[in-house]
Amino acid sequence: MAITASMVKELREMTGAGMMDCKKALNETNGDMEAAVEFLRKNGQAKAEKKANRIAAEGLVKAVVKDDKTAAIVEVNSETDFVAKNEEFQKFVEGVANQALASNAADMDVFMAEAWNEDTSKTVADALTEKVAVIGEKLSIRRFEKIETEGCVVSYIHGGGRIGVLVQADTDVVNDEIKTCLRNVAMQVAAMYPKYVSRDEVSQEYLDHEKEILLAQAKQENPNKPDNIIEKMIIGRLNKELKEVCLLDQAYVQDSDLTVAQYVEKVGKENNANLSVKKFVRFETGEGIEKKEENFAEEVAKQMNM
Repeated sequence: MAITASMVKELREMTGAGMMDCKKALNETNGDMEAAVEFLRKNGQAKAEKKANRIAAEGLVKAVVKDDKTAAIVEVNSETDFVAKNEEFQKFVEGVANQALASNAADMDVFMAEAWNEDTSKTVADALTEKVAVIGEKLSIRRFEKIETEGCVVSYIHGGGRIGVLVQADTDVVNDEIKTCLRNVAMQVAAMYPKYVSRDEVSQEYLDHEKEILLAQAKQENPNKPDNIIEKMIIGRLNKELKEVCLLDQAYVQDSDLTVAQYVEKVGKENNANLSVKKFVRFETGEGIEKKEENFAEEVAKQMNM
């Protein structure tokens, strides 16, 4: 299979690996993008899932909470940052968030077909179409999630709507101290990007996959070490990785002497509460959306003489 400059560009964005390393990986895997990512990881040239899922697109994330028990979070995208700062657009996003809070929709299709709360003669899709006509730019209601709990749910918005987080906890006490604690945990989620609440959520499939990658890396770095030493190295590296991807295992950013779990436990004891974090939702504006990059593939091709 012929390897194109655009394929090299895509792999480079996905992994952060060097241009020539990406070309070699694609050649070795006959252009299979997923296999090429694995090839780079096993050779230590790419970090796990460093895909350009943080490439910025424009828009806003908005969260709303009702009575500490119900919350919704939405992402609405625009083409430009100028529109994202527009008051008309911001009011619309707030309306979408309130719609999600009141909705029982299980997916986006059902949500878009619902009667628009601000004018029930229209659907949500109709309201979006009208807003596109008013603002003059393509808009998209990308995603939403709703949480209902008997405990407590809080929200945190960072960067004026660039990142939004909901944190849900089981608790038999809901007061200002508990809510402050959970907002601090939400700030942690925004800053540190965990994938799971705890190790209990990590699948065996994920663990097996990461062990395979770590084994390949360790053997390449230490070809003469015996298998039992390699195994210990893998366990150590996997535990380190789990501390990064599991929220409760992370060092608490406001007091690095504590893990997040220890911080939550401390606040719970101080308030005579049975407090435990059960879920988080983290939306980042434009996450996974590729922005157009003019002539980048041509630039790559010139550098590689392709």
